[in-house]
Amino acid sequence: MTDAPVPLPSGAVPLPSDADAPAPDDPRWKRNVGLFLTGQLVSLFGSMVVQYVVMWWVTLETKSGMAIALYAVAAFAPQGVVSIFGGVFADRMNRKRLVILADASIAAVTLVLAIVMTLGITEMWIILLAVAIRSFGAGVQTPTVQALIPQIVPSEQLMRVNGIFQSVNSAMALLAPAAAAAIFAGFGIIPVFYLDVVTAVIGIGFLLLVSVPTLARTGEATSYRQDLVEGMRYIWHHAVVRWLLVVFALLFLLTVAPSFITPLLVARTFGEQEWKLAVLEIAFSIGMMIGGALVATLLAKRSPMRLILVATYGFALCTVALGLSPNLWVFYGFMFLFGVGVPLFSTPFTTLMQQTVEPAKHGRVFSYVGIVMALATPIGMVVFGPLADVISVQTLLVIAGIVTVAVISVAIMLPSGRAAIAASQERHH
Repeated sequence: MTDAPVPLPSGAVPLPSDADAPAPDDPRWKRNVGLFLTGQLVSLFGSMVVQYVVMWWVTLETKSGMAIALYAVAAFAPQGVVSIFGGVFADRMNRKRLVILADASIAAVTLVLAIVMTLGITEMWIILLAVAIRSFGAGVQTPTVQALIPQIVPSEQLMRVNGIFQSVNSAMALLAPAAAAAIFAGFGIIPVFYLDVVTAVIGIGFLLLVSVPTLARTGEATSYRQDLVEGMRYIWHHAVVRWLLVVFALLFLLTVAPSFITPLLVARTFGEQEWKLAVLEIAFSIGMMIGGALVATLLAKRSPMRLILVATYGFALCTVALGLSPNLWVFYGFMFLFGVGVPLFSTPFTTLMQQTVEPAKHGRVFSYVGIVMALATPIGMVVFGPLADVISVQTLLVIAGIVTVAVISVAIMLPSGRAAIAASQERHH
């Protein structure tokens, strides 16, 4: 391994330099990326199965928008709180060890909860507790993984590697709902937590084999609070990063949050069978897989900002179409298109952030991305969840999609929006 810490001058604190990324002609980077992504995908598969099963369990047990809102809060709010510090940890600590520590902690606590549930304690608060604990771990792991990728991938290969990761991720997401439906229908919810422990251990094993370049570090010692403030100040004064985060937040509030109540729509309108919920997720995952493949191949050289804008309007239109779908199969079709748009937004968004933000602040900036993602969804669900018990889900989807078109159009026309788009296009050319 080459990621052992190097001696620092007295009073120095680690800050990554641009030289930390491997050279494109160094053959070792492909091996490292292969090991890293394989391990992360195996671990992610277990997490996806848990996500689907728990969401379905809550939906089918309660058929309540309020209960689904509570699930969304448990799944994302803790991640938002921890992300405040997770990115700072990623910039100050050994990133590889931090990912391992987060994975191992989640696995250990999940194992304890699985044993407790095996003993007969299976109330909903136990399920939501498990979801919340996993969310805490994700608050550290997610920004750390995003900050580690440019450390082992040459800069000019980031878009392609992120696209490949998204495409394979989508393929795993295609398998996860089918596995989740089979396990849930045959054995219930408890075995899912044991599966998550096994996949986490496998992911850690792969990560142990990855050689991560030692960060070249210089700079004055700073406190965690100073690092957080500096990260926020950096985002505030950086037009492209600030605008991207605003658009990111709006999408999660207006389209991602409502998408959490689509299983509720299926259960209420088209039937409560597990296979119908599984097909919903499979259609979405097939779309993501195709979208990821497009980004990794045909769209790899396209302007990241242009892809982001296309995907943003695509999400809005698909949200409206979901609400207007006359039958289940048309509904699946628009969910498929929604899935196609995810890599067209997330991959260029991540790439643009990785390329725009200086390496020393990757962890902190991505922690704020995690905060926005983690808090926007439960905030949106606090509104959409209870409303789904009073207004039809179809009506909520149509309203959310129309509002998204209006809000994003205004954001683009603002001076900050035009400046961010111009700066991004200039960088691309």
